[in-house]
Amino acid sequence: MSRLTEMEAFATVVEEGGFTDAARKMGISKSAVSKHISALESRLGARLLSRTTRRVNPTEIGLAYYDRASRILNDAGEADALVVALHAQPSGLLQVSAASDFGIHELSPLLSDFLAEYPDITVNLELSDQTMDLIAEGFDLAIRVGELRDSSLRARKLLEFPMRLVASPEYLSLHGTPEKPVDLEAHKLLSASTRPGANIWRLTDTTGAVRQVAATGGLSVNDGQSLLNAAVAGLGIAYLPEFLFREAVEFDLLRDAMPSLPEQMQPVYAVYPPGRFTQPKVRAFIDFLVHQLSQPPKNKL
Repeated sequence: MSRLTEMEAFATVVEEGGFTDAARKMGISKSAVSKHISALESRLGARLLSRTTRRVNPTEIGLAYYDRASRILNDAGEADALVVALHAQPSGLLQVSAASDFGIHELSPLLSDFLAEYPDITVNLELSDQTMDLIAEGFDLAIRVGELRDSSLRARKLLEFPMRLVASPEYLSLHGTPEKPVDLEAHKLLSASTRPGANIWRLTDTTGAVRQVAATGGLSVNDGQSLLNAAVAGLGIAYLPEFLFREAVEFDLLRDAMPSLPEQMQPVYAVYPPGRFTQPKVRAFIDFLVHQLSQPPKNKL
C-alpha cells in the first residue's frame, strides 16, 4: 500500500469531513478509504481521526500531520503537472505585465519571433510602472526591473543591464563633468518619475559604497523617452538604462557624465504566481526570454 495513497486518503477525509464523501471524491469504496486510514494510523502508531455520529475530525496530532501532508501532496501534484506540461503544446492567452520602458524598447521587439515560434499562443501585454497584483489582476507573469520585494511570487532572473549618468556634450561643456556622486549636487538632474520618494539615485562608487543622490533641480517626467529627449536637449544629467541611450551615444548626442563611476547594473526578472511555471505557455515564454536576453548588447561610453 502506497504511503502517498494513505496520505491522500487521510487528507481527503479531513477536507470532506467523512469517509463517504472522501470515497466519492477519490473514486474508491468507503471500505478502501477506511483501510488506508487504518494502515496509516497503524504505521504511525498514532490516532489521527476522531469520529462522531455526524463528522470525522482530525485529532491534534492529525491536524499537524494534515498540514505537512497537504503540502507534500500539493508538491507531488505540481511535479506531475510539470511532466505533463513539458509534453504539452503551449497554447492559449498569455497575460503579461511589464515595466513601460523595458517593455517598449526590449520586450516588444521580441514578440514577433515568439508568436512565430508559438502560433497557438496569444499575448496580451500591458505596460505599466505600477506594481500589479498578478493574481487579482489575472496576469500569468510580469517582467519587473530592479530588486524584488514580493516574496510570495516565484522569480527567474532574465538579465542585468547597465545604467549610466549621461548628458549632452553641450551641457557638459557649459557645466563641467562631475567626478564623484557628491558633485552632482551642483548640477541639474533629470529624474525619471514624478512619484514622491522615487527620485533617489543609488550609485555605487569606486570604493563599493552606495551613495544616495536626490535627483532635483531639473525636469521630472514618468516616461523614459521624454527623459532621454530632455538630456539630449541639454537640460541636465539623466540616469538612464543602456537600452535607452545606446543610439544617442553612437551619434554623440549623449556622453558619459561621470566616467569614473563604475557601471551600475540593474536586474530584470520574470515573476509569476506559484504553480504558473508548470503551464506550457508561461514556461515557453520565460525560456524564450532567457534565451533572447541572456546576452544583451554592451555599450561602452
